[in-house]
Amino acid sequence: MRVEIPHNLDKATTRQRLRANSHKIADQFPGGMAQVETSWPNEDTMAMHVRAMGQELSGQIEIEEGKIVFNMTLPPALSFIEPIVAGALRQQGPKLIAGPSGN
Repeated sequence: MRVEIPHNLDKATTRQRLRANSHKIADQFPGGMAQVETSWPNEDTMAMHVRAMGQELSGQIEIEEGKIVFNMTLPPALSFIEPIVAGALRQQGPKLIAGPSGN
């Protein structure tokens, strides 16, 4: 699953805000029952390991010019919720790079 979130920030600001808000990623998953671990394999990629609904997911957020891109692989048992997760990411994802005043 690939979900792009467009924005008007430079990469440095995007990176800073994503690092500051990464603890909110679990809130992006339906049901609020996800555990998320993050790491930074390079300055423009945040890797994620998610445990939700008895399943484990891996993915990453790539910082690109003018957008962040969520790349997630859902296990077959959760493939039916892909549209729900993608919709939630599109709606809530911008909050991960919002500034203190919400913009």
